[in-house]
Amino acid sequence: MTAADILRQAQDRAFRDFGGGPSKGIPDATIARLPVYLRILNQLADTGIDTVRSGALAEAAGVNPAQLRKDLSYLGSYGRRGVGYDVGYLRLQIGRQVGSTYDWPVIIVGLGNLGTALANYSGFYSRGFRVVGLIDPAPDLVGRMIHGLAIRDLADLEDVVASTAAAIAVIATPADAAQAVADRLVDLGVTSILNFAPTVLAVPEGVNVRKVDLGQELQILAFHEQRARADERRAAR
Repeated sequence: MTAADILRQAQDRAFRDFGGGPSKGIPDATIARLPVYLRILNQLADTGIDTVRSGALAEAAGVNPAQLRKDLSYLGSYGRRGVGYDVGYLRLQIGRQVGSTYDWPVIIVGLGNLGTALANYSGFYSRGFRVVGLIDPAPDLVGRMIHGLAIRDLADLEDVVASTAAAIAVIATPADAAQAVADRLVDLGVTSILNFAPTVLAVPEGVNVRKVDLGQELQILAFHEQRARADERRAAR
């Protein structure tokens, strides 16, 4: 698994909660898998595939067919026995649940290496997220253009949020700056925050924060890699 895979999976987990409210009664574990199904359906549609069987979709998503069918049953019955699922219709139904059929304005605060990578990530647009503002306090970054957007100074945060009606904010600042940024965002009425800063944010009730720690994800992978190698050594004895 590459670093890009880790980032994509982290985004799948994080953005699912910012999609406009999945229906009540859908288990969290199912909600967590919906963006994965949607990503695969988008890939199928891009290659001109109109229908997909549950077995093929389940295999691509890393689940068993029974689990896939159970997950999709929470959305309604969209498959046809012996035919499979209509790719276009199913992606529309899942898209409605995870918000990709909406147009969610997003601002990114912190345009270091990670923030810049996020600003350049084209996958946001296909999932219903539109980057409308870029913020950073560094004088050498202010004014720089990324996809037609000029990076604004952190002092302009209030103006950017007001002028863009930003619904979601991504924090990609250093840890020591993240809380102050979050406080200002909350004061401005932003209640959905995706936090890439390596720190835990304290926010009031009603503010939804999702934390993505790439270092933690890598450590989890390293743990499993180390364990697998240990098992191989024991088996070789």
